[in-house]
Amino acid sequence: MNHAPLPIVDGLELDAPVRSLLMPGVAVRDSHARLRRLPRFFYAVESWAAALETQLTPHFAMWEFMDVDLFEPAPLRRFPRYVPCAVTSLAAHLEVLRQHIGAALHISANGGYRSPSHGKSIAGSPHCWGTAANVYRIGDQYLDERESIEKYSALAVELLPSLRARPYGSGPGCVDDHVHLDLGYVTAVPSDAPGEES
Repeated sequence: MNHAPLPIVDGLELDAPVRSLLMPGVAVRDSHARLRRLPRFFYAVESWAAALETQLTPHFAMWEFMDVDLFEPAPLRRFPRYVPCAVTSLAAHLEVLRQHIGAALHISANGGYRSPSHGKSIAGSPHCWGTAANVYRIGDQYLDERESIEKYSALAVELLPSLRARPYGSGPGCVDDHVHLDLGYVTAVPSDAPGEES
C-alpha cells in the first residue's frame, strides 16, 4: 500500500480543457443561492493502480472517492485525474465512523467526488469539493429503508458533529437509498501546495 502523499497541483495551472471543467477557484451558487468558491488545489492521481494503492486512512483508499460514471466528462475520466485535497478530511471523518461502527462503509459510484461538470452534479453540491460521501451499505446491511438511514445518519452526526446528514425522504435534498454525509464547503491548501509569487 502506498501511504506517500500524491502530487499536489494548482488547478489554475492545469491545461485549459481540464481547467474549464474543474473550474478551480470559481464561485458557484449552492441550492440556497449562496456563493461558494470551488477548490483550487487537487491531488493528481496518475493511474487507477495509484488510486487503488493510495490509502488515505487505514480503511479508505483514494479509489473509493473517485469512482464515477459516464456523466463525468471524458477528459476528467482520463488519467491523471484530479481530486480536491479536502478529500483527506472526509476520509478521516469516515474512518472514525467506521471504527466506531466496526463494519465497512461502502461508498456508491458517483457517491464521492464529482466534478462541477458532472452531468448529474447539483449546483454547489459538497460532492464537488470532495467533502461528501453517499454510503449505500454498512457491513452487510444495505441502507435502503427509513429505519437504517435515520439510524446511521443520527449516529454519524452525534459522533462527528462537523458532519451533516441529509434527511430521509423523496423530495429535494432528501435521500431514500443511502446515507449522505458531508463536511460542507471545505477547501484545503496543503502546506506543500504551490504558493503565490510575492
